[in-house]
Amino acid sequence: MQLAAAQLSQHLQKGLRPLYTLYGDEPLLIQEAADAIRAAARTQGYTERTVHTVAGAHFDWSEVLAAGGSLSLFADKQMVEIRIPSGKPGKEGSPALQQLAESAPGNDSTLTLVLLPKLDKMTRSGAWFSALDAHGVTLQVEPVERAALPQWIAQRLARQGQRVVAGDEGQRTLQFFADRVEGNLLAAHQEIQKLALLYPEGELGFEQVESAVLNVARYDVFKLSEAVLAGQAARVQRMLDGLKAEGETAVLVHYTLSEDIRALKRVKDAMAAGRPLPMALREQRVWGLKERLFERVLPRLTSNALDNLLHSAHLVDGIVKGLKAPDWPTDGWQALQRLAFSLCRECAPSPRG
Repeated sequence: MQLAAAQLSQHLQKGLRPLYTLYGDEPLLIQEAADAIRAAARTQGYTERTVHTVAGAHFDWSEVLAAGGSLSLFADKQMVEIRIPSGKPGKEGSPALQQLAESAPGNDSTLTLVLLPKLDKMTRSGAWFSALDAHGVTLQVEPVERAALPQWIAQRLARQGQRVVAGDEGQRTLQFFADRVEGNLLAAHQEIQKLALLYPEGELGFEQVESAVLNVARYDVFKLSEAVLAGQAARVQRMLDGLKAEGETAVLVHYTLSEDIRALKRVKDAMAAGRPLPMALREQRVWGLKERLFERVLPRLTSNALDNLLHSAHLVDGIVKGLKAPDWPTDGWQALQRLAFSLCRECAPSPRG
């Protein structure tokens, strides 16, 4: 049974199921969902808790299977928590999880909680995960995307009795806050809690937030790709600076940008050959958010512009590997910035001056 994260609180009010599986790559939200299940379990008499962390190929699954059938003298109900940080239970773990899932519905004395990282589609279609889903509740914890981050921050502030001022200043405050914590939700949570310690309940001004919130943003090259395709120049600059400061390799950043340019070129060529845009995107395996970004920018991108971007990407490939190109910076990160902004300008939603 699939359950959305937003539905968990209402679900727990109706009663507990004997088996829960949580998966996703946002530790804070996974932790909060697991805490909510544990708290509900304690109120219903699940007072004993054992934790098993699956590490390595030689993990003893017999202990996990035995835990579900053994209660101490001091507890009538127990929680058995299984953590699989790699997302791969292994050869012995797959049948063990299937056995555990199949026996869970008839075991009222044990609540089992399985914690997993983000899983790909192939893993989710595997026998062991299908068994967990069929016999229990599975909850995929989605990350908070940048566009939704200001609202997420506002909701968290409201929980502790705080809010930004109304109007444009309040929106500017939330955007500033989001810029400072993007890609680092756990740190964002800590910065929000800090505001509760520094200021009383009520309204927060921009100056208060600016002076208190640290720059704890963390970026990855895939989010950089999305920002470039969305034409978000200021965000692209912050992300490039952040990636460089964090020690990311210029080669990887170049690969991500050039892959986007090549994909745009292939889709554009396919459209010129008569293929509808949705078909061309499927053929090039462009999915999700990137698919929507491609759909927006491709109609305004000319073949000549893509040819120029492709040529620039070729030159920057040499620069980040130590070569020189006429009229281009010799520093790899400066060349990457120029390439990123060239693509960003072509993708910008507003008319270019």
